[in-house]
Amino acid sequence: MSANNRYLTPQEARRFYDRFGRRQDRQAFYEDAALAALIDHLDLETARDVFEFGCGTGRLAARILSERLPPDARLAACDLSGEMVAIAAERLSPFGARVKLWQSGETPDFTPGAPPFDVILSSYVLDLMPPDAIAAMLAESARGLRPDGRIGLVSLTEGNTPLSRMTSALWGAIARRHPGIVGGCRPIRLVALLRDAGWNIEWHRIVRAVSIPSEVVVARPPGKTEPS
Repeated sequence: MSANNRYLTPQEARRFYDRFGRRQDRQAFYEDAALAALIDHLDLETARDVFEFGCGTGRLAARILSERLPPDARLAACDLSGEMVAIAAERLSPFGARVKLWQSGETPDFTPGAPPFDVILSSYVLDLMPPDAIAAMLAESARGLRPDGRIGLVSLTEGNTPLSRMTSALWGAIARRHPGIVGGCRPIRLVALLRDAGWNIEWHRIVRAVSIPSEVVVARPPGKTEPS
C-alpha cells in the first residue's frame, strides 16, 4: 500500500461511527449478499463460542444467533464506538446472558470475551484499519482461536469486472485522500493479507452487489492444514 495513504486514527474512527450510528444499517444493500455467503460457509451450527470483532449495530450477530448458532452457543462482541455498542446491546437484548458486549480500546484485545473461540467474525472492519492494526488483529485472532477454529472475514475489495473495478478504484481514490468521507473504509485484499500472515484459506469468494465488490474469506489459523 502506498505510503501516501491516509488512515483514520482510532479516535477519528470512533467519532465517525458514534455519529453514524443506526445509519450503518443502510449499507445492507451491498453488505447482505456477502454476509449471507460468509454465514453459509462457517459451519456455525457446530460452534459454541463465537467472537465478533467490530459488531457495529449487532445486525450480523442477531442473525447468526437467531438462525444458525445452537441454543446454548455464546457470542462475545466488541466495537470501537460506544454508540454502536449501545445499539447492538438493544438489538441483542432478547438473547440475554448468551451475549457479552463491550467497547474496545484502540488496539485489538479479545481478553474480555474469554477465549478460546470456535469462530471469530469480522465484517467491513479490517478495510478501515491501517496495515499494522490489521496484522495485530490477525495475530490476536490466531491466539484467540481453538486449534480447529475458523476466522470469517468480509471487506471491501478490488473489483473483478469492468464496472466493479471502476467502483472500487473510485472508492479507493476517495479513501486515500479523504478517508473521513467513507468512514475510513477502502478496498483491500484479504486473501493476500491472510496468506502473508500464515493463515490457511479454506474458502474464498468475491461477491458483487450494485457493482460494489466484497471479499469473503474463511480461513484456519497458522499451522492448521487445509482440509483435503
